[in-house]
Amino acid sequence: MILFLKKYKWFFLVLLSLSALIISLFYFALKPKKTLPIYNPSDINPELVDSTVQYVRKYHAVSDFLFINQNGETITQKNYEGKIYVADFFFTTCGSICPKMTTNMKTIQAAIKDNPKVMLLSHTVFPEIDSVPVLKKYALKNGVIDAKWNLVTGNKKEIYAMARKSYLAVKLGKPEELYDMVHTENFVLVDSKRQIRGFYDGTNKKDIQRLIEDIDFLCSK
Repeated sequence: MILFLKKYKWFFLVLLSLSALIISLFYFALKPKKTLPIYNPSDINPELVDSTVQYVRKYHAVSDFLFINQNGETITQKNYEGKIYVADFFFTTCGSICPKMTTNMKTIQAAIKDNPKVMLLSHTVFPEIDSVPVLKKYALKNGVIDAKWNLVTGNKKEIYAMARKSYLAVKLGKPEELYDMVHTENFVLVDSKRQIRGFYDGTNKKDIQRLIEDIDFLCSK
C-alpha cells in the first residue's frame, strides 16, 4: 500500500488540487450574489409613511430639500448630489435613544471619513429647540466632522414632509398637534440616485456593522 501511494503520489496530489479547485468554483458559482433592495413607500410599515404616498410601489426617491446646518449654512440636495448617505432624525435634548444613535453615527463617521462618496445627514424633529447654536454645541460635543456630517434644522412642516414622505422613517405624534413627530431609531441608507436601500436600528451595533458593509457594497458598484 505504501509503495502504491509513493508510486502514484503526484497523481493523487494533482487529483486533490483539482478537486479543491472544482469545489471552490462550484461554491462561488452557486453562492448568491449580494444585493440590496430598493424600498418604496408600499414596502414600509404604514405607521412610518405619510398617507399621500403609501400607494407608491416604484420609482420612489428622496425629494429636494433645504435646511440649515450646525454652521448656519444652507444645505440642499445639491450638497448630497451623487453621494451615498445615511439619514436619521433626532433632537439634542433626547435622553432615551438619541445618545446611542449619535454614538453609532460617530462609528459610521469614523468608517467613512476618508471616503468622498459617503456623507451623513441628521434632522432635528424639534427645530423650535434645536437652533443653529444648539446644533453647533451638540456637534462640537460629539466630534462631528463638518465636511462629512450635517445636523440640520428648519421649518417643522418641511422636516415632517421629508421624514414621512421621503425617508419613510418617522411616526406620527399626538394627532391634535399638527406636524408632531415621534422619531424612531431608524438609520436610512440612501444611494447616489436618491433611492432608499436600507433601514437599520441606530441603537444596535450589529446593525451598524451591517450598515457599514452595505455602504461599502454600494461604493463598489
